[in-house]
Amino acid sequence: MREAAFVKQNKEKWQKIDSQTQHKNISAEALADNFIELTDDLSYARTFYPKSQTVRYLNQLTARYFINIYQYRKKEKNRFLRFWIEELPLIMYKYRKYMLYSFIFMLAGVMLGVFSQQQDSTFASLILGPGYVNQTLENIESGDPMAIYKSTDQAPMFFFISTNNIKVAFIAFIFGIICSVGTVWVLFSNGIMLGVFQYFFYKKGLLLTSAMSIWLHGTLEISAIIIAGGAGMILGNSILFPGTYKRIYSIQKAAKDAVKVVIGLIPVFLVAAFIESYLTRLTEMPVYFNLIIIWLSALFIIWYFFYYPYYLNKKRNGKDQIV
Repeated sequence: MREAAFVKQNKEKWQKIDSQTQHKNISAEALADNFIELTDDLSYARTFYPKSQTVRYLNQLTARYFINIYQYRKKEKNRFLRFWIEELPLIMYKYRKYMLYSFIFMLAGVMLGVFSQQQDSTFASLILGPGYVNQTLENIESGDPMAIYKSTDQAPMFFFISTNNIKVAFIAFIFGIICSVGTVWVLFSNGIMLGVFQYFFYKKGLLLTSAMSIWLHGTLEISAIIIAGGAGMILGNSILFPGTYKRIYSIQKAAKDAVKVVIGLIPVFLVAAFIESYLTRLTEMPVYFNLIIIWLSALFIIWYFFYYPYYLNKKRNGKDQIV
């Protein structure tokens, strides 16, 4: 390739990388990706145009990035705090469209669950299990429809629910390796269970009662599963659409970001499990108490995982662009 063609092909990329050196808080991922791109282009230019202006320009640009990398190492002392206030939110913004896709697949499962239960009243036993359905029917007859949440002591229940939900999140993520198909299946199947469950109580005239109990912990729990599904799609789509990267590098890069998303959900699952184990069983609580917890949970999910990432990206870049 002639030097002019090489410069024309990469000029826009170099200008973008050069502009990012002006940001003092450039993310570690952007630093690493850009440094790899620059060193690859520099090696190529040194081989074919050893005494050109292109080599000198790339040398200078690479040197500035090396300084940024050295400065970033000094920030590692605050690595834990930085993960929560900067790194995870920026990853969420970068992959926000996958979170939307994940929500759509979950919603499709909910709608199918509602439709199936509407068409066949025995569908709940198939999806939720006959033991669970029969116990719930007995609880309804006895006047305490949500008594199922009182059937286990709080501490064992907390341990089981938290570990189970974290396992579901990791399964939704890991199954993304099957080109996102496995993740879609996890989202869809969980959506069907949710739809069946809610319609089952609707037919019994207990939709509000069930919603006040289920969404007390479900606001955090279901939201976290959807976000974990988005992480699985990040992994799966890195295989299907590697872009300009080699496929193996695309997978490594996506897996690193996706794992951070799933790890960031662990506190959410723990809080959801605590609410389900210790508060959901308090079926005699005033409705306004349930509503306060549900609204606070929803506000936290919307703010931290969606609005704050948008705000942080806009603050750092001055416009809506992926860092």
